[in-house]
Amino acid sequence: MTTTTLAVLVPLLPFLGALAGLLLGRTAPGFVRPLAVLPTLAALVVAVLVAVRQGGGRAIDAATQLTPTGSVPIELALHLDGFAALAAVLVGVVASCVQIYSTGYLRDDPRYPSYAALVSLFTSAMLLVVYSGDLMVLLVGWEIMGICSYFLVGHYWETPEARAASLKAFLVTKLGDVPFLIGLFALAADAGTFRITGILGAVAADGIDHPTLVALLLLAGVAGKSAQFPLHTWLPDAMAGPTPVSALIHAATMVAAGIYFVARLLPLFAASAAAMTVLAVMAAVTMVGSGLAALAQDDIKRVLAYSTIGQLGYMSGALAVGDRGAAVFHLLSHGAFKALLFLAAGVIIHAAGTNSLAAMSRMRGLAGRIPDAYWTMTVALLALAAIPPFAGFFSKEAVLVAAEHTALGDRAVAPAGAGWIVLVSGLITAFLTAAYATRLWLLAFRGRGTEAPDHGRQPLVMNGVLWVLAVPSLAFGLTAGYLGDWFDGQELTPTVTTAVLGTGIALVGGLVTYAAWHAVTSKAGTAKAARTPLGAVAAHPREEPAVSEEEAIASHTPAYGDIASAPDPGRLLLGPLHRHAAAGFRLDAVYSALFVRPVRAAASLVSFLDREVVETYVRGAGSGTHLLGRAVRRAQTGNVQTYLSVLLAGSVVLAIAAVLVAAGA
Repeated sequence: MTTTTLAVLVPLLPFLGALAGLLLGRTAPGFVRPLAVLPTLAALVVAVLVAVRQGGGRAIDAATQLTPTGSVPIELALHLDGFAALAAVLVGVVASCVQIYSTGYLRDDPRYPSYAALVSLFTSAMLLVVYSGDLMVLLVGWEIMGICSYFLVGHYWETPEARAASLKAFLVTKLGDVPFLIGLFALAADAGTFRITGILGAVAADGIDHPTLVALLLLAGVAGKSAQFPLHTWLPDAMAGPTPVSALIHAATMVAAGIYFVARLLPLFAASAAAMTVLAVMAAVTMVGSGLAALAQDDIKRVLAYSTIGQLGYMSGALAVGDRGAAVFHLLSHGAFKALLFLAAGVIIHAAGTNSLAAMSRMRGLAGRIPDAYWTMTVALLALAAIPPFAGFFSKEAVLVAAEHTALGDRAVAPAGAGWIVLVSGLITAFLTAAYATRLWLLAFRGRGTEAPDHGRQPLVMNGVLWVLAVPSLAFGLTAGYLGDWFDGQELTPTVTTAVLGTGIALVGGLVTYAAWHAVTSKAGTAKAARTPLGAVAAHPREEPAVSEEEAIASHTPAYGDIASAPDPGRLLLGPLHRHAAAGFRLDAVYSALFVRPVRAAASLVSFLDREVVETYVRGAGSGTHLLGRAVRRAQTGNVQTYLSVLLAGSVVLAIAAVLVAAGA
């Protein structure tokens, strides 16, 4: 079987699994779990075979025309290079882990068949984006992911949080997709093709007439899909969905798609210095802002959500300085440890009966209740904080090295100013990342107070998946010296300067947070802790993890709406900024004032005009006809004598009129 045929099977297998799961979900429920897990695992195996055959060598291209359009053709095209091969393996690994984990996490969920089918469809769509060599085919996968995210984030549709979050995710990403679609058409009009290879050839030949405009339009869609400022606000709210869905979205699919798209077309963006500068500024604001927000969140999943936004900012920063190898390397590394973080968070929420870090900080012995989640979460947090030798250290350093080279003029792909922006913001974010990672670990696992509740052990498949993901979170970075051929031949190993500087800043961030935690917990004391009624809020803590999570999400705001008395190192570190950071710097309120309220006011005006003006004319026309009908009806008496009298009178009037006209003539 050829490599091209194998590549076609990779997105096709989970798609067929999704289709079969939807068809057989009700009639043959015993087949649902095998149909969810086995096709995804098979796709992973085939993706590994494709990666081995591709081997980081020359890209493999294959295409067949889908339909004649009369102008720009649309083709079913594959483009398999090192980036695509490794990204597909990441998607397969994370999706397989999520499907296996979900069999335990949602074991008694009545909507599990549709959930599993949507996860498979989500996986298939991302694999289509990864392997696609035609932008219109890529767009199909891009939009399918948006639809799947709407349904999966709203899985707990009984809760208002899930309904609002799913709608917000859909609308915000669609807001970015409108200019994105315009940019695709403008790009194809200039290049004469939707094929990625053809577009890159047109860029190399200086055949794109408006590269800056096209790049900025495409960046709007990327900002929405990959949750970059200013269209990032949907991602923290999307935590209302099941934890495995969060792992899939954050680690290997939807948010990764935008970064992967820019990496695919990086020469187009590099053709415009303005676009690269805009991308650098967007990455810098995203990194620093999300780091500050993560340091102030109480919901453990929202901390991880803002963490994802910041790490995607690192990837955007690497692209802004013209190094797609560093960007995709961090994408792969981040996918492993972020999936682990979310899946471990699901275990923690089930064990604690709450998603509140403030509540967990009042529980003693939670780490002992869930040793698997404790140790694997520790590994993932060390990778997130970029502490050597964990995976995040090597990939983050690759980004900082790329920014350093651009800032110092060693690389001319992007403006030097963009390099300095990414380098400085990246170092600041390294401090913030270590700070909120340390805070999460201390509040979750070093609580002081009553004994943590015993909700029983989690299913074996959940704990097993955690250890599977812990391996790449620890060791993937060690492959940096061997992956150069897969990443355009670029070196990914860290330099001494950035390694020492980045690691030193991260260690300082962790130590400062520990000192702040020690100070606030010592000051609070056990007496004050006892007065604050914080604890598990799940009404059915011994139910399956998904039920505990749903109850924790629904009860979080009523139970922990005011947590000012909880000892929190983030509050001490941020000071007066904490209140604003906890609310995401109130960007939702700003957007509501700038966009939502004016749109609603305009809609109210249109409704008023339609009701009071347009409908008045419509009603007037109807009323006039009605009145005329009533007047005519009065003449219809049914009396023959009356009709003859009127006829005679009319005839006399007409005769007199005729005589007068004749006399006048």
